[in-house]
Amino acid sequence: MLYISVPLGKLVRRVSRLRGGGSALPGLVVEKIDPGFMQRTLSTLPLGVAVVSGTNGKTTTTKMVVELLESQGLKVFTNRTGSNFTRGVAAALLGDVDWRGRLKADIAVLELDEAHAVHFVNRVPPRYSLLLNVLRDQLDRFGEIDKTAQLLQHIASKTTGTVVLNREDPRVARIAETLNGPEVRYFGLDDSLLSTFPNDDDLRAGPGSPVPAAPAKPHADVVLRRVGTDDADFEYDGAAVTTGMKLRGVYNIFNAAAALVLARCIAGNGATPTDNEGLLKALSQVAPAFGRGESLVVDGLPLDLVLVKNPSGFRLGLKSFPAGGYATMVAINDNYADGRDMSWLWDVEFDSLREGGVDQLTGSRAYDMALRLQYDDVAIGAVNPEIAPALAAFIQGAKGKPKRIFCTYTAMLAIRRELSKITTVEVVS
Repeated sequence: MLYISVPLGKLVRRVSRLRGGGSALPGLVVEKIDPGFMQRTLSTLPLGVAVVSGTNGKTTTTKMVVELLESQGLKVFTNRTGSNFTRGVAAALLGDVDWRGRLKADIAVLELDEAHAVHFVNRVPPRYSLLLNVLRDQLDRFGEIDKTAQLLQHIASKTTGTVVLNREDPRVARIAETLNGPEVRYFGLDDSLLSTFPNDDDLRAGPGSPVPAAPAKPHADVVLRRVGTDDADFEYDGAAVTTGMKLRGVYNIFNAAAALVLARCIAGNGATPTDNEGLLKALSQVAPAFGRGESLVVDGLPLDLVLVKNPSGFRLGLKSFPAGGYATMVAINDNYADGRDMSWLWDVEFDSLREGGVDQLTGSRAYDMALRLQYDDVAIGAVNPEIAPALAAFIQGAKGKPKRIFCTYTAMLAIRRELSKITTVEVVS
């Protein structure tokens, strides 16, 4: 049956792209005129739908899962832009379906915002779900983190096949106790790495706080044992393996363990046996998702974009991408997609920026960031809330040095648009 919503949605998508509009607009249009479009299209996939959600790491983890599954010969549909609301998924579908609305794929692997995932799974129950972590993020939207945990629990409850959980995050691990039906699998860490990946309770505990007795941990299907400069050790099926990693950032490497669990679950349900060597080779080749440790070239030197959106993410970003030898810029916006409440900046320690200082601050909350850095005695070169001139001044003033920009989501999008005028920037559609 031909639905007029598909040709119309494709037309809106083309016009929107020509005008440089948002990636989710066509999805919003098609949702309004054809509410059943997404459910109808995704229900045809032989291996169903896999949902990836959690506070941090959704985009890069989804990218890893997709590339791992493609290494097994599967055709995967995904929302590559990182537009992780339901309308973003609908917009991505419009780009992949034919004019009759048919989607040629074996499985959909979708990154979904915690709150919007609840609406999605009510309409399209996933066969698989991967729940990464629960950390304070966008308090104006989610409230405290127990509310976020409830959102993830709802996703798990709607999952019909397998739920993959982070055994090191107590709020995520406890979701298993509420489930009756889905199979539960886990990813985890070697004890030597636990301090590198604190959960939210660890982040909020002061020095010298008593350490509560840890409950016995469930068996994890994949355990991250070691993180090296450009490789990592994972353990699964009773053996440890080493693989090279193009991804940077310790948090990305932990999420690689999560991606391996989900990919092995899905590939194991296919017609052919799982090619574990192929999975590891594919994992070693995964490059950072756009803006998540993405490295561009400006004036012949690297310019790194590091997404920061909550205390844990900023802390791990500073740890994974040390400022030494780099010119540094920080861009903080408070648009809806970033979260309006920027009080979380006060939960991040910026001591590591003290030696080299910050060359440029920009974004709608640049002066809030400036005040926060002053309390950590970090020198500031200039403050300009307007991103385009601030970026131009940063590049001009840091000639001859590699550059690094820590930025919130909408600031990252604006910076990528400006950089596309002077260097090669991957177009993500």
